[in-house]
Amino acid sequence: MKINWNYIKMSVLLILVVFLYAFSSVRNAKRVVSKPQVEFIGNKNLFITHEDVSKLLIQNQQEVSNTSKEILDLNILETTLNQNPMVQYADVYVTVTGNLIAKVKQKTPIARVVTDATYYVDNNGGYMPLSKNYTERVPIVTGFINKKELNKIYIVASKIQEDEFLKKHVVQIQQNKNNTIDLKLRQCNFVVQLGSLDQLDKKVNNLKAFYIKATKDKTLKNYSKVNLQFGNQVVCTKA
Repeated sequence: MKINWNYIKMSVLLILVVFLYAFSSVRNAKRVVSKPQVEFIGNKNLFITHEDVSKLLIQNQQEVSNTSKEILDLNILETTLNQNPMVQYADVYVTVTGNLIAKVKQKTPIARVVTDATYYVDNNGGYMPLSKNYTERVPIVTGFINKKELNKIYIVASKIQEDEFLKKHVVQIQQNKNNTIDLKLRQCNFVVQLGSLDQLDKKVNNLKAFYIKATKDKTLKNYSKVNLQFGNQVVCTKA
């Protein structure tokens, strides 16, 4: 009887591969996870600290460190971090050597609401609590604010963030009872009345033109109100 050596070789090779895979899987599953290594992406100003993230990486009230990879549920850990109101997104994984890595991107505050409650509006238009670790210098928001209806504040604050003139000069956003918007500028006594957010770009350009001219004429202190609600006109009220 002729022996098919090729068949025997393939069978032995297949058995060897299965054995090595099973051995590797068992060994890898029993590998103990190290202390969490936290990496922050983007903003270097930490609203939530490395210690805060490590404390959040808890499963069934047990510390993650010295836990077997086999019983570690990364989805639970990742969901826990993503539910934190200061975190924009988090990625949690374990390396082949057993290192637990948590990569975290924080939310970015663009305005700070100061009413009966105090909190940030983030760069996605959502709620972000204040941090005991770091305070961001952003425009203050006052007036009639509903935490669940931050869209207008978000639009104005985003415009301020992306425009160098506004970012330099605007220190306060006021939302009035009728939902109109006023602005306060640094070292200026007058109120800038934006009104609605219709034609916002045009209104901002009108404000810039007025500010440049009034600065040149040294008349900034002469006004109590600068009204931008009338199309191409800038209506000023003297102090």
